[in-house]
Amino acid sequence: MPTAREDTARTQAPPMAPAPAVRARALAGIPEVARPQDLSTDDAQSLSQTLFRRLAELEEGTPEHAYVRNTLVELNLSLVKFAARRFRNRAEPMEDIVQVGTIGLIKAIDRFDVEREVEFSSFALPTITGEMKRFFRDTSWAVQVPRRLQELRLRLARALEALGQELGRPPTTAELAARLGVTEAEVVEGERAANGYMTRSLDIPDDDTGAAAGLLRRLGEEEGAFEIVDSLESLKPLIAGLTDRERTLLSLRFGEELTQAEIGARVGLSQMHVSRLLAQVLERLRVGLLEDAPELEDAPAPAGGASHGDRSARGARSAAPR
Repeated sequence: MPTAREDTARTQAPPMAPAPAVRARALAGIPEVARPQDLSTDDAQSLSQTLFRRLAELEEGTPEHAYVRNTLVELNLSLVKFAARRFRNRAEPMEDIVQVGTIGLIKAIDRFDVEREVEFSSFALPTITGEMKRFFRDTSWAVQVPRRLQELRLRLARALEALGQELGRPPTTAELAARLGVTEAEVVEGERAANGYMTRSLDIPDDDTGAAAGLLRRLGEEEGAFEIVDSLESLKPLIAGLTDRERTLLSLRFGEELTQAEIGARVGLSQMHVSRLLAQVLERLRVGLLEDAPELEDAPAPAGGASHGDRSARGARSAAPR
């Protein structure tokens, strides 16, 4: 049964880039970035646009293509960590959720068309979140199990693997209890709870025609109405603090779903000015939404100011005046 890490490695994982010395000689005209994760949001967004245009010109399978693709993944990993925040209260390890989300990021990079008038973050976040939801759908609890036991099952699984490697054999119940600092009865209880955990291979394709598949598709997914209500209620006071012009821009962009050029023609501004204003407004909304939320370690805001998360965008679409 493939784990999230194995699935990430197998699913469209970018090939390893060549060594720096070789790479530098081979990448004529391609910007080299030593530490993409250290770039500011604006710099990462600008460089991503440049690299996407270069990627479209390169032949797949070449060292140049691999380097540009790898760099785009590193530049936009903050999108994955940003999307993972909404699932921080799930029992699954955050590391697994981030790795599954990285599959979605890679898919989005491969599918993105830089010529379309859309920010990469707007394009990528639904794909990233979709991969995470599929992960929860495919690894779900078949029966209702208390959260305490769900967490104990995870700890048991890790202890089983670690002790098995140390001892060269399966550990006993007493050894597991000693490692975890719990009683043997709790170990047994945790092992029983594991029987209520249902795991499907991430390789199994969706079948929209089967009743069973339809049920599995719903397992692990959040009810959409809850997300809309949550976003709407959180955004109400933030949108109330915007100027009339800012609210109008949000309404035209997310209510009427006009392009930035169409908005510019409507309100008498250039497309670039509209883009800059929307980026500023959405950045303030994003900060307002997140300032009370627990921070995910090493999870900066996603690059791509025109859409800071599908939650912000959908919330703005729901709450903006029409």
